[in-house]
Amino acid sequence: MYSVLIRNARIVDGSGNPWFMGDLGIDGQTIAGVGHLGAVRADLVIDGSGLVVAPGFIDIHTHSDVPLLVDGDGHAHIRQGVTTNVIGNCGGSSAPMTDEQAAQAGRQQFDMPDFVWDWRSLGDYFARLERQGTSLNVAALVGQGTVRGAVMGFADRPATPGEVAQMAEIVRQAMLDGAFGLSTGLVYVPGSYAATDEIIELARVAASFGGIYASHIRGENDTLLTAVAEAIEIGRAARIPVQIAHFKAMGRHMWGRSVDSIQMVDEARSQGVDVTCDQYPYNASATGLGSFLPGWAHVGGSEALKQRLSDPATRARLKRDILNGVDGWVSFHKGVGWDNTLITHAQDHSLEGLTVSEIAHRLGKDEFDAAFDILADNLGRVSVVYFTIGDEDIERIMRHDAVMIGSDSSAVAAEGPLAKGKPHPRAFGTFVRVLGAYVRQKGVISLENAVRKMTSLPAQRLGLPDRGLLRPGMKADVVLFDPATVADQATYTDPMRYPAGIEYVLVNGRLTVCRGKHLGIRAGAVLRHPLPKGVR
Repeated sequence: MYSVLIRNARIVDGSGNPWFMGDLGIDGQTIAGVGHLGAVRADLVIDGSGLVVAPGFIDIHTHSDVPLLVDGDGHAHIRQGVTTNVIGNCGGSSAPMTDEQAAQAGRQQFDMPDFVWDWRSLGDYFARLERQGTSLNVAALVGQGTVRGAVMGFADRPATPGEVAQMAEIVRQAMLDGAFGLSTGLVYVPGSYAATDEIIELARVAASFGGIYASHIRGENDTLLTAVAEAIEIGRAARIPVQIAHFKAMGRHMWGRSVDSIQMVDEARSQGVDVTCDQYPYNASATGLGSFLPGWAHVGGSEALKQRLSDPATRARLKRDILNGVDGWVSFHKGVGWDNTLITHAQDHSLEGLTVSEIAHRLGKDEFDAAFDILADNLGRVSVVYFTIGDEDIERIMRHDAVMIGSDSSAVAAEGPLAKGKPHPRAFGTFVRVLGAYVRQKGVISLENAVRKMTSLPAQRLGLPDRGLLRPGMKADVVLFDPATVADQATYTDPMRYPAGIEYVLVNGRLTVCRGKHLGIRAGAVLRHPLPKGVR
């Protein structure tokens, strides 16, 4: 007797092996049988005829830390078949944090003024998430930028030995609380102020717990290859597995350079450095508009930035640095331009859906001045999408065996408090876009390999021994989809559209999405990285 029985489905088990026809039996939270299960009974029987059954997708790269506290249903992700979110990426985690960091976050959370930042440690964050409940499983990284900000604020200088020790202790405590590793966002302040040696010391702490090092590297434009080299060096020196985030070559002048960056990954792996990557299947990237500015502009935080933007001489310097680069830093503006930079979220909602060039034209301003005014008027909290990635690079990277899928998005929703602005369509479409556009339509990779990149590969990278495969004894995170119709429907102008073809999603054995509709079930679990023997 099973709690759930899926009959007559095309089983793609997550290993990369060819599909086979069969049944899947679930007992409570656990997969109990796979294959031809015969005349058995179940509380719930799902007819899988014409459908693929696969392990629930693991999104290795999300920013759902706060959204899942606002709305734990995780609509944008779970309706794609995603059952696990990895949070705390790009060096920015919502825990641990100081009182000042919590106050600063509250001041900048302009769309949710009543949201309370009432946790400080990662353990506190987990406890609140468990109290509220979530439809998704959640695994967390600890952000190096958040840790540096807790100890040094927005100071642009090397850390002292004492400060490195303080940061190491914060990372240690987060790992004790269950973090799966350390993340960096080395184009974002204050994390970008850290030198390589400082990062290595923190990565060594994560490595001692069996964690990983996940990095938004120090540039994906002109500095791509040196940034990849730095990530590899950190992995080698700290003896830690490396996960390069949203692997790409950014800017039209860089198209084709993925040949070189992939070769670097292959060479590192041949030398024993465990390097893997993730990517999203879109031509556009997304970030904050403030990230187009050099690091010196952000010293002291958002109020100091606003004051600098009010000074004409400083604006002139900013424009020069954005155009020419400075101290090895190259702006996201290079190879993109303001005409390809689309505002997606701002305190002034009238700006959303317009490019910086369009706004400048309407206001009769220079494009740089328009960008600076937008930042100053919105306290630096402006989200943008910018079109920057070549199709051949996307496909070349996707074919690589060490590349998995990650949305670089939040589990938002098309309704309720999280339905704000015009987010990058990757939030609603990453995984189904791979299955529809890159598997069925373009044939870039096989169905079995696509599922492997979404399931067993990220599970292996994180160290989740009981997820990512359809095997007896594994946790029953399961998705059923129609391979003939699965597709993304979100666009840049209309991004809040749920996908087609995702029929059923089960999380820890509980049916959560039925025929594409969310049932309001919150069966997700907080996943904590196990402590190595002898570590306390």
